[in-house]
Amino acid sequence: MISIRQLRYFVEIVEARGYTRASERLFIAQSALSRQIKELEADLDVVLLKRDAKAFELTQAGQDFYARSRRILLDLDRAVAQARTIGKGEHGALRLLHSSSVPLTAPLGPTLNDVLKDFPGISLEISQTPSEYQAREIVEGSADIGLARLPILRANPDLESTVLYRERLVAAVPAGHRLAQRTEVEIAELRDEFFVTVPHRDRGGLSYLVAERCIAHGFYPRVARATSRKNSLLSLVNAGFGIAVVPQSMASISLSAGVSFPALKDADFHSEVALLRRRDAPVMVQQFVETFMSRLQQTGLGGLAGQAGQVAPDPA
Repeated sequence: MISIRQLRYFVEIVEARGYTRASERLFIAQSALSRQIKELEADLDVVLLKRDAKAFELTQAGQDFYARSRRILLDLDRAVAQARTIGKGEHGALRLLHSSSVPLTAPLGPTLNDVLKDFPGISLEISQTPSEYQAREIVEGSADIGLARLPILRANPDLESTVLYRERLVAAVPAGHRLAQRTEVEIAELRDEFFVTVPHRDRGGLSYLVAERCIAHGFYPRVARATSRKNSLLSLVNAGFGIAVVPQSMASISLSAGVSFPALKDADFHSEVALLRRRDAPVMVQQFVETFMSRLQQTGLGGLAGQAGQVAPDPA
């Protein structure tokens, strides 16, 4: 079994141009160093160094193995250094995922930007990802933090979820729709409408929640002939394909004058946004998350309830 120690010894011999100097640099006896290289060659079943009494020469296999071993050791040294600094919360890049139904409008985006000022060694890589997929990527280690629209269907003991706030849902209807001039509507008034977004059986998030609430009110959303996974949802509403139920914050980012957003009167039509991270997240992630959640509470979310594009905290 080839060891990292053997790789280091081999690279040191090549760069020191001999066993004597290498043994001095490594503080080991030449005999022990020679034995390690012989064991390495035996494990590889190939000769790396041609030796004589005064010098050595790399074989063709040895030249290639030296170049690759040196890259491996450099990568390992970088990984160790990065792990140590990240472990101390000093430096690193965090990958943050957010659902398309969780736009980084106020207060989320400005708060993230404010927190970054307290962590000068940290940068954020931000991507849009469905809520259910966020959970998977965070558990697998390819992402660090998620801003997801609940519910998430698959529970995972390695995932920690904290509700950040509760947000009212509104109807999104074309400007010429019979309800477009209303400030409030009841969900029952949407019973016969076509919805341009429907839940996927394997995904949670907003579409699943809306369907669940509609069922609780006695109907299942009728599926429009054109549907969307949210990125172009409001465009479909604007084009007259149907209607949708969306968070108030999505109304705030709509650039279309062809969509109206009457509020839903029904008390149970709200949605929760949660922050996701691994329970064993590195210290750097934990510190960033704690600061972000604390700073978010300081924005006074309670006073923003009911305003278009704003959010209200979870009363729980």
